[in-house]
Amino acid sequence: MSDDDGDDRDVLLPRETSVFFGRAEAERTLLESYQSGRIPHAWLIGGPPGIGKATLAYRLARFVLAHPDPKSAAVQKATSLAVDPENPAARRIAAQAQGDLLVLERTINEQTGKLYTVIRVDDVRRSVPFFGSTAGEGGWRIAIVDAVDDLQREGANALLKVLEEPPPRALLLLISHAPGRELPTIRSRCRRLLLRPLAAEDVVRAVAASTGRDAGETEVKEAAAAADGSAGRALRFLDGPALALRQRVLDLFAQLPDPDPRALHALGDALGGSEPQTLHAFMDMVNVWLSSRLDGDSAQTPRMARVATTWDKVNRAARDVETYNLERKPLVFAVFGLLAEAARP
Repeated sequence: MSDDDGDDRDVLLPRETSVFFGRAEAERTLLESYQSGRIPHAWLIGGPPGIGKATLAYRLARFVLAHPDPKSAAVQKATSLAVDPENPAARRIAAQAQGDLLVLERTINEQTGKLYTVIRVDDVRRSVPFFGSTAGEGGWRIAIVDAVDDLQREGANALLKVLEEPPPRALLLLISHAPGRELPTIRSRCRRLLLRPLAAEDVVRAVAASTGRDAGETEVKEAAAAADGSAGRALRFLDGPALALRQRVLDLFAQLPDPDPRALHALGDALGGSEPQTLHAFMDMVNVWLSSRLDGDSAQTPRMARVATTWDKVNRAARDVETYNLERKPLVFAVFGLLAEAARP
C-alpha cells in the first residue's frame, strides 16, 4: 500500500494495489493535469515514508498506460485514476512485465542476497536508452524512481540528463521521503506534489485493504492510531515488538540533544535481537523526525543542509548494519549522536 512497506509478502505492494484512500485531492490534481493534455513530464511526489506516494505513482502510471489518449472519452469522463485490475496494463504492471514502465529502485545484490544500499548509477543510466527507444502501443514511456533519496550524486546527475531533455510523451514520477533535501536542479525541473499524513480512519482502511484483515480488529486500530498518518508504519506496527519500540524512540527524541545513555543502551538491547522489520520501524521513525526538520524556509538553508547530511549518514549506517549483519547497539548510539548534532540550534 505504500512506498516503504515491510517485508511480509502477505502485504500488497504498490504496483499490485488497486484501492486507494485519503488522497482524493492529490489524485484529482494528477487526473486534471492529464485530462488537460499538458501534463508536466516530471513530478516530484514527496512526503513522509509510508503514506502512499509509490501507490499514487503506480496509480497514475497504470491509468496513463491503460488510457494513452488524454482526450479520449474514457479519460475525459473519469473522476479518479482507478483502473480495473483485470485491465491488461494493470496486469502487466502488477507482474512487472510492462515494457513501457521503468522502475528504478534498490535491487538485490546476487552475491549477498540483500538489497544494495543505493540505487546503482548503472540502473539509472538505463533511463537514457529507455526514453530514447520507441514506445509501445500507447506511445507513452513512464519511469518511477522509488525513491530519489536512494540515489547517489552520480545517479542523480544521470537522471538529470533525462529531466533536462525529455522526449515527447515521457513521464517521470520521482518519489521522495524528504523533497527538501533533493538537488535544486532536480526540484526545479519537476512539478511538486506533496502528500500529508493520512487521517487515522484512512490508515485503518488502507491496512485492512492491504492485508485482508478486518478493519475492526483491535490490533489494526491500535497500529493505525500509533502510525502518525502512515499506512506503511501501521503495517510495521502490526508486529508487536515494533509497536513496543515506538515509545522508547519517542522518549529519546524528546530528550534531544542530550538523550539518556541508559535509555540508549536499553533501546540498543531491544533492537539487538529483533526481526529486520523492527529495525526498519526504528529507521522509519528517525527519517520522519529528520523529514520534519527539512520543511523550513530558505532562511534556514545552513540548518537544512546539516539535517540533509545527517539523513545521508544515518541511512547509510543503517543499510550497512542490515547488509553486513552488524551489531545494532552501536548503530543506535551513532544515530542519536548525529541526531543530537542536527537538533542543536
